[in-house]
Amino acid sequence: MFPRSASSNPGHDDARRLKVTMLEFSHFDRRRYPTVSVKEGYRTWLPSYETTVEDEMDLVLLDALETVAWGAVRRAADLGCGTGRTGAWLRSHGISRLDGIDLTPEMLAVARDRHVYDHLTEADIAATGLESDVYDLVTTCLVDEHLQDLGPLYREAVRLLQQGGHYVLVGYHPHFMMAAGIPTHFDRRPGDSVAIETYVHLVSDHVAAARTAGLSLIEMRERLIDDRWIALKPRWESYRDHPVSFAMVWRKGSEPPAVYIQQV
Repeated sequence: MFPRSASSNPGHDDARRLKVTMLEFSHFDRRRYPTVSVKEGYRTWLPSYETTVEDEMDLVLLDALETVAWGAVRRAADLGCGTGRTGAWLRSHGISRLDGIDLTPEMLAVARDRHVYDHLTEADIAATGLESDVYDLVTTCLVDEHLQDLGPLYREAVRLLQQGGHYVLVGYHPHFMMAAGIPTHFDRRPGDSVAIETYVHLVSDHVAAARTAGLSLIEMRERLIDDRWIALKPRWESYRDHPVSFAMVWRKGSEPPAVYIQQV
């Protein structure tokens, strides 16, 4: 047991806050690729995006979630919808009404051609302009590592959700970013790799931002590097059993839920 700090005062617990210092990805970066903004990066990545983003990174995690009744969702918002990969998955799992938000018009054009969204809007995912308190599901996949501050995203998700609604976030695992030193990146041409602006957010950063916004965690999954990943990326053998991505399911409401945490 650790002794209580002399400055600790139970009467002031609610007022005390841990100082959160964002970790700079540059401290872990082993690739040193030239870096571009999110909007420029995804615009340039578009021609090869669909063939380079692996389903093992995100859709496998969505498949594994047990606390979201996808077919019962009446209205969903996909924040950072990109080309519509997540939207297509959501539609295939019974979601009948779906809106999408993205910052990059070129990505939205591809999403529009999929015909899986009822409405698509070019906007910041932290200031979507969508209606408040009308969605029973909000999703964000492979986006949070591009945000300097998680707070605005979680606050926007809460604003959009009805009471009892779920927020599903799938992200690039901070452990892998730190251990492998690999940013989100793509090849403009063979041998010309470019990184997209990347930030490291610990799991505790997500918990702090979500709880402050008014969300309760009900499920978390972590995707480990396994045989399927090694078949796709043989050079990742040295990272076998390391977590590469994660999914969190949050619920808007005051009742403390049970929490399910598992590996995938």
